Amino acid sequence: MTADELTVENTQPASVKRFNDDSTVSEPLKKAKVDVVDFETELDNFDIAELDVDDETDEAMVISSPAENSAPVGQGLTVKQEEEKLDKLHFQSLLKIFYQRLFPFNDFYRWFAYGDVQKNYFAKREWSFELASEAFIRFQSYSNAEELKNDILRLCPVKMDIGAVYNIQPNDKRTIGPGAFKPQERELVFDIDMTDYDDIRTCCSGGNICHKCWDFMTIAIKIIHRVLTEDFAFKHILWVYSGRRGVHCWVCDESARKLSADARRAIVSYMEVVKGGDSVARKVQLPKSLHPSLRRAYDVCHRHFQKTILEDMDVLGSPDSWNKLLQAIPDEDVRRSLHQEWSSNTNMPAIKKWGRLQGELKSKKKPHTSTTERDLVFQYTYPRLDINVSIGLNHLLKAPFCVHPKTGRVCIPIDPDRCEEFDPLNVPTLGKVVEEINAFVGEADLATDARRKKVQDYQKTSLEPHIEYFKRFLANIAEDIRRTQRAKQDLSF
Repeated sequence: MTADELTVENTQPASVKRFNDDSTVSEPLKKAKVDVVDFETELDNFDIAELDVDDETDEAMVISSPAENSAPVGQGLTVKQEEEKLDKLHFQSLLKIFYQRLFPFNDFYRWFAYGDVQKNYFAKREWSFELASEAFIRFQSYSNAEELKNDILRLCPVKMDIGAVYNIQPNDKRTIGPGAFKPQERELVFDIDMTDYDDIRTCCSGGNICHKCWDFMTIAIKIIHRVLTEDFAFKHILWVYSGRRGVHCWVCDESARKLSADARRAIVSYMEVVKGGDSVARKVQLPKSLHPSLRRAYDVCHRHFQKTILEDMDVLGSPDSWNKLLQAIPDEDVRRSLHQEWSSNTNMPAIKKWGRLQGELKSKKKPHTSTTERDLVFQYTYPRLDINVSIGLNHLLKAPFCVHPKTGRVCIPIDPDRCEEFDPLNVPTLGKVVEEINAFVGEADLATDARRKKVQDYQKTSLEPHIEYFKRFLANIAEDIRRTQRAKQDLSF
């Protein structure tokens, strides 16, 4: 099943409608190159992987009926609904300015064309859009940056996702038989979502974040980036803030883009440490002798454990949280002894409680408890990976420099070497960067015309250092491609 264009009946739960009358289709969707889907006849062929999207969408694909939030038939909108409508209109007007003046379309072409070494490589890339109407358009493709920009300015999507490079241009997928349309390549990607830490977090939950729990993302970047660069020798890695509650990682080396699903699964399995759902108490069970990569990861986890887990999360601060931790200890006597001691000494500092846990485990001198303390440190700090995101070639991931529709924050790159300095609550926002453009225009009245012409719009805003970082990232890829091409030419002589 494809989902290139969807609309919803106002009188029933979410469903897909075949467009028989142009009057029922919004103007942007009339012009889009789409597949029209009959839900009932396509249901048997439905492939959930085709609708796999990144962490910031609450469902794989959300199609809600406008009737769910509207006033009864024949009545006007409530005051709250009018305010929400005005807010959405304001957001869309600012978003249009953002796409027109700030979004780095040419840089995106440089990125996804990869030096134009392979013919039509950019054109075979899937682009996916979610519109303000909640319509979700998949399998769009473009020959160049200008085509991409024109379509985005016309559609003004609230969300952009990027997919794989296919064997033909995704726009032409209907011209070949079922099953013939296949993904060929895509970057190796990782998606770290803060909600996967909700069983540990005591400060926030769901989509909410704060400086305390953001440390989980910092730890994840440190560990995963080191593994990718040192253990797998990847060089071109882009970390991006998701705009709300997580981070995305794009590994762009040619060798990474050509990885098979099995190879991607092997890489993720190599990294995976925390396993098991909510019903599993002990999610980490590693051998006594650790692989060198895990020993280096443990050094990072251990350095963060006291401040992040014992102090900021205060996981030993209440019976509910400390009992959750104690359940991971495979010795009933230790669990019971510590629970009784901590319950009778409610003012005992967390660091002292952890010291008592260490002492109890060492006193047992049993094989099954010898690694428990170390495994608890891993369980509470090690990155939690969404395996399916990394394995599937046809998975969609949000484009960098998008604006998150719920927070207004721009999805900016994160320098892994300075990830501890990154503040997710102080990134450029849609409203802020548009204001900065306007403020710059006012100041520029005193400057010369020549000076104004030299300053690009993004340089007038707080996006400048982030777009410059992105440009340097692309320059490194371009230099690597040129070096590889020169080497191939030398070998041909």
